Amino acid sequence: MSACEPGAHGPRKAGVVIASTRAAAGTYRDGTGPVIQDWLAEHGFDVFPTMVVPDGEPVGAALRALLTQGPSVIITSGGTGLSPDDHTPEMTLPLLDREIPGIMEGIRRAGSEKTPMAMLSRGHAGTAGKTFIINLPGSPKGVMDGLSVLDPLLGHLCEQLEGNHGH
Repeated sequence: MSACEPGAHGPRKAGVVIASTRAAAGTYRDGTGPVIQDWLAEHGFDVFPTMVVPDGEPVGAALRALLTQGPSVIITSGGTGLSPDDHTPEMTLPLLDREIPGIMEGIRRAGSEKTPMAMLSRGHAGTAGKTFIINLPGSPKGVMDGLSVLDPLLGHLCEQLEGNHGH
């Protein structure tokens, strides 16, 4: 069974935003976008093309643009650390109606079993209307850790946001 069964009006939609100034400039190959895209597709989502944008305000602009399309889920990767241009959490938080801190706690816990650096991730998880938004780290391993935490939760989360309690 997939993590997110199709909604009442066909497949649920999802967006992916990669926060990487180097990847956006073409000087670095993004390794996380394809992982997230594939994972979402495997879980029954109709996925918009990945948006690769520079760190900072372009992340906020990409999130706002995606929200106008009404996706069930938006997953970001990158910009969650402590580098001077890591601002993905600051771009995400103002868009959230409700935070879901337990998801980020679970992701940091899962990641810290492999590397203590996972505790430095400042990402957020929450809802903007009926859209679930989550900030994952910029490394493929960190993304995989985050997706493994989301795997058993995402279907129930989507059902709740759609007004179906999924109990």
